[in-house]
Amino acid sequence: MTAHTAHPVYSANRLKLGVFCANTMPALTTVPELFSPNWTECLRIAQMADDAGLEAIVPIARWKGYVDGDFHHASHDVIEPFTYAAAIAQATRRIGVFATTHAPTVHPLIVAKQAATIDAISGGRFGMNVVGGWNRREFEMFGIEMLGHEERYQYLAEWLALIRRLWSETREFDFESRWFSMKGALSRPQPIRGDGVPIMNAGFSDTGMRFAARHSNMGLIGIFGESTDQWQAQVAKYKALARDEFGRDIQVWTNAQLVLKDTDREAADYLRHYSEDRADHAAIDGFISTLARENNVAEDSDQMRFMRRTVALGSGMPVVGDAEAVAAKLASMAAAGIDGVIFSAIDYVDALHRLARDVLPRLVASGVRERDRAM
Repeated sequence: MTAHTAHPVYSANRLKLGVFCANTMPALTTVPELFSPNWTECLRIAQMADDAGLEAIVPIARWKGYVDGDFHHASHDVIEPFTYAAAIAQATRRIGVFATTHAPTVHPLIVAKQAATIDAISGGRFGMNVVGGWNRREFEMFGIEMLGHEERYQYLAEWLALIRRLWSETREFDFESRWFSMKGALSRPQPIRGDGVPIMNAGFSDTGMRFAARHSNMGLIGIFGESTDQWQAQVAKYKALARDEFGRDIQVWTNAQLVLKDTDREAADYLRHYSEDRADHAAIDGFISTLARENNVAEDSDQMRFMRRTVALGSGMPVVGDAEAVAAKLASMAAAGIDGVIFSAIDYVDALHRLARDVLPRLVASGVRERDRAM
């Protein structure tokens, strides 16, 4: 595939947009219309996002769901993100294609090679969302130790540094540390661009935020509060940390749940129906308790209270309403300094159709996004 001059996440649009979590169930709800991963729908969603001119598609990584003892619970069904990304890369033209990886479950040499291969398939559109892992039950399946919170980020920093070295070295090298032993290491081919591929990272704790500010190109944050001023303060804090302590400029992205209907009332009613009336409480309890414990965040913290209220609808900022309301909220996010929003939806196909037809033209008219000249 022909190489792109710049990765899509560095487009000129003030607010980049993408699809999140479209390789598994996107919300902890029991409504029958909830998206479940099958390849036909995964491919259709990716190609719709590509055709609409969105900048990113970001699958999640999960090896085990949230409800122990229920083998058939939908949260266990997840399409593996690297093989997903390779297939999506071949089937799309311009969207940035990401894979999420739990660093301790895979050696950096393997990831370096996989990433460079997908980058070649996509023509330079690949990116990685790197995480240290947070679900102890998944680590137990692999038979590996889950490190303490601080050590997880030390491991992740070394793991990522090795991958970046494999992407850039022009000769073999040896490396020895507490966690890795590599002799005569090399990885060819390397990514299309000399600086590798864009790295996304999400961290709730202070340690996690510092890691993202120091090592990632895109910090993925969970914004909370209802006002632009509140969002702006969170974004400014993150960007100031990267700039002032590490001399880096990073993008700040967030994830959102898109509920886009013909009217505000219809959207609000549907939100309440699937996230309250049909909430999957067993999955919510398992998710929140594990997330808080393993990220060293109190369950009664502002972040976790916000997550509990919203996790049934997709564990992100709710963007709910008709096209005008959705466009206005996205414009407010851009005004707060948010660089990108990746969204999940109960029905991705319907959401993408409405987004492309009704919302994107409004964002162009308001100056948040440029007109898609490829359309």
